[in-house]
Amino acid sequence: MTTILLAHSVVKSLRQGCIVGRRVGNTSGWLRLQTAKLFSVKAQTAHLVLEDGTRMKGFSFGHDTSVAGELVFNTGLVGYPEALTDPSYRGQILTLTYPIVGNYGVPNSQELDELGLRKHLESERIQVSGLLVQDYSYEYSHWNSVKSLRQWLQEEKVPALFGIDTRMLTKIIRDKGTALGKIEFDGQPVEISDPNQRNLVAEVSTKETKIFGKGNPIKVVAVDCGIKHNIIRLLVKRGAEVHLVPWDQDLMSLDYDGLFISNGPGDPSLANTLINNVRKVLESDRPQPVFGICMGNQITALAAGAQSYKLPMGNRGQNQPVLNVRTGQAFITAQNHGYGIDSHSLPPGWSPLFVNANDGTNEGIMHNTKPFFTAQFHPEAKGGPTDTEFLFDSFISLIKKGQDATVMSVMPAKPYIPPRAKVSKVLILGSGGLSIGQAGEFDYSGSQAIKAMKEENLKTVLMNPNIASVQTNEVGIKQADSVYFLPVTPQFVTEVIRAERPDGILLSMGGADCTQLRS
Repeated sequence: MTTILLAHSVVKSLRQGCIVGRRVGNTSGWLRLQTAKLFSVKAQTAHLVLEDGTRMKGFSFGHDTSVAGELVFNTGLVGYPEALTDPSYRGQILTLTYPIVGNYGVPNSQELDELGLRKHLESERIQVSGLLVQDYSYEYSHWNSVKSLRQWLQEEKVPALFGIDTRMLTKIIRDKGTALGKIEFDGQPVEISDPNQRNLVAEVSTKETKIFGKGNPIKVVAVDCGIKHNIIRLLVKRGAEVHLVPWDQDLMSLDYDGLFISNGPGDPSLANTLINNVRKVLESDRPQPVFGICMGNQITALAAGAQSYKLPMGNRGQNQPVLNVRTGQAFITAQNHGYGIDSHSLPPGWSPLFVNANDGTNEGIMHNTKPFFTAQFHPEAKGGPTDTEFLFDSFISLIKKGQDATVMSVMPAKPYIPPRAKVSKVLILGSGGLSIGQAGEFDYSGSQAIKAMKEENLKTVLMNPNIASVQTNEVGIKQADSVYFLPVTPQFVTEVIRAERPDGILLSMGGADCTQLRS
C-alpha cells in the first residue's frame, strides 16, 4: 500500500471542473502553492507486465485483482463512460492516451431510456478487462455525474491503474503492434493470454431475441455481435422495429424489411456460424437491404468471399478521417477495431465504399448492384462525431425504395465546390491595439498566417500596431511584403485597404480585438 500525496484548490469556484489527483514526486513543489491544500489517499501498488517482459509500476483506483488481456489504446479526449461499456473492448486492457481521466465523474449507470436501455452507457456493464491512465482525478465535477470513476470501477470489479506512462506505452504499441499483457497485484499471479483466440462475439451477444420500438412500421433484424445501445436508438428513431437476435440466429428463416449486422469484439473469422448465415442471405434472391457496422463490415466481407487480417495497432479514437471513394467526401469518424478487410480480396460485384485517409485501410464496402453496404467506423458515435449518422438514413431509404434502389442512390450527392477565387494579395490584421502599460506579446498567429500565404505564392500586407512583435522576429521582418505599424481600427484599416487594394482580408487576432472592427 502506498500513500499518494494529492492537491486541490481551496477556492470553490476553481474546484468546479478542476483537474486533480496527480502523483507528486517533489512535495515541496506543492507546498509553494498558496491556493492549494494537501491531502493523501492510500493506493494499492500493482504492475503492468507486457509479454516482452516490460514492467511498469502503477497505483490502483479500481478493483484490486489481477487480469490479463490485449493492450490497446484510445486517443479520444472524452467519452470514457461510453468507451468502457463498448462491447467491442471485451477482453482488452484499455489505455486512454488523454493524460487526465476521471475529472467529470460518471453518470447514473442504472438510469434507463424510453427503450429500456442504459441511458448514458453503450451496454449493461463495463466491458474492458482493465483500464490504464496516466493521472486519475479523485475530484470530479459535472452536472450529470453521480459517482466517481473509481467507485464505478470498484462496483463492477474492474481493475485500473494510474501512474502509468501512457505515452511510452502507446509508442510501444504503435511501433511493435498490439501487445498482450496483464495487470498484476502482489500475491495474485495470472498468466498472459490472448482473448482473440476466443469467440468473443458469442460472449457478448444476446441469448434471446429482444424487440425495441415495437409497432414501428419497418422491421429490422439486428444481429447482435456486441451491439452498442445508440445503434438501437438511432434505428428506432427512424421508424424501425428492431428485432435483436443472437449472433448464430438462422437468418433465412426470418421475415424482415432490412438486415443489420452490428459491431463486436475479437477476430471475425471465429464467428463461422454467422459468416455462413450471412453468406446464405447474400447469395439468395432476397431483395432486402443489408447494412453492417464495424464487425458487421468484416462479417459481410468474409461472407462475400473477401479476407480479413489483424491490424498492427488497430484504430481506436474519435478523430479518424474517412473518405468516400466514390464522391471524395471526407468525414471524421469514431472507430474501435483491431481487424480489417483486404480490399484487394473483394470478389467481383463488390467494391470499396470508404477508405481511411491516414493508413489507407478499408472502411466499408458495397455491392455494385444489390442493396448491401457496410461501414468499418461507428456512425452512431457515442462518443465521437456524428458526421456519418446519415448512413442510418441511407439504410432506411434503401428499405423504403425497394428493389430498384442502389447503394449510391441513397448516399449524399457529391457537394458542389465553387471555383477558387483568384487572389494575389492579402491584408493580414495582426494583434490588436496596445494600451499604455500593456505588455506586448509576439504575434505568433500573424507570423503563421504570413507563412501560410507565402506557401500559396500570395503577396502579404501586415497591419500590426505591435512593433516589437515584428522587430523581434527576423524572419517575420522579411516575410511580409508590406508592414503598417498602425492601430487596428475601422478608420486605419479602411485607409490601408484603399492604399494596397488587397483581394482579401485575414484576421489573425480574435476575441475583443475583432469586435473593435465591427461597424
